[in-house]
Formats: sequence, C-alpha cells, structure tokens
Amino acid sequence: MSAPHRPVDPSGLERYYVLTGGRSGPGGSASSLDVATLIVSRAAPVPGMQHEHEEILRLCREPLSVAELGAYLGLPFNILAVLLADLLEADRVEARDPIPAHDAGRGPDLALLEEVLSGLERL
Repeated sequence: MSAPHRPVDPSGLERYYVLTGGRSGPGGSASSLDVATLIVSRAAPVPGMQHEHEEILRLCREPLSVAELGAYLGLPFNILAVLLADLLEADRVEARDPIPAHDAGRGPDLALLEEVLSGLERL
C-alpha cells in the first residue's frame, strides 16, 4: 500500500530546502553575518538568476540590514544568510559592519541610527 500523496507546501520547509540547495547555514565570509550587518548591492540582477537573489540585489541598492532584508523577503535568518553567502561569494553584494571597529569607542553613529530608524519606519 502506498502512502497518500501529500501536496508540496511552497511556503514550508520544502521551499527553504530548494532555495538553499539543501544547505542549512552559510559558510565562508557569510558566517560572520548578524542581523545588524548592512548589505549593499555591487551589481545588478542578471537574467536567469534565482528570484530571491534578484530581490536581494534590488532591495539593497541602498544599505539594508540583514534584519530588514529578512522582513521584506519573509525569510528566516539562516535561509537568508545562505542566499547572502552565494551573493558575497560571487562579489554581487558587500557586507558592512554597522559600526566600524575603529569607531566603536566613540559612541553611536548618528547617521547609522537615522538609517536604522528610517528602515524601521518603512516596515
């Protein structure tokens, strides 16, 4: 007796598996990403590119935090980190620390705080 046919849920785990090619976490330079890391596009989308990669490149024309990007795309952090790893490896995006290490002792960066506030208001 065969198991009943179960329809594939495009918004569930199967979708994430397909998006990441079965990878569960990022590697290489993307392993240091966190929710405050800013992502900026370095290239435009190209024909044939995975839809989610295209969306990331479009959304990140201006710097966006990983948290904002995840909210816009409706993707969990681990899945988004794998997609960002692909784009980082291909040099299509740049990851920036929100506060450069040499400025860390000088207090908050007002431009960064304004950018975060603006991003939160857009959500």
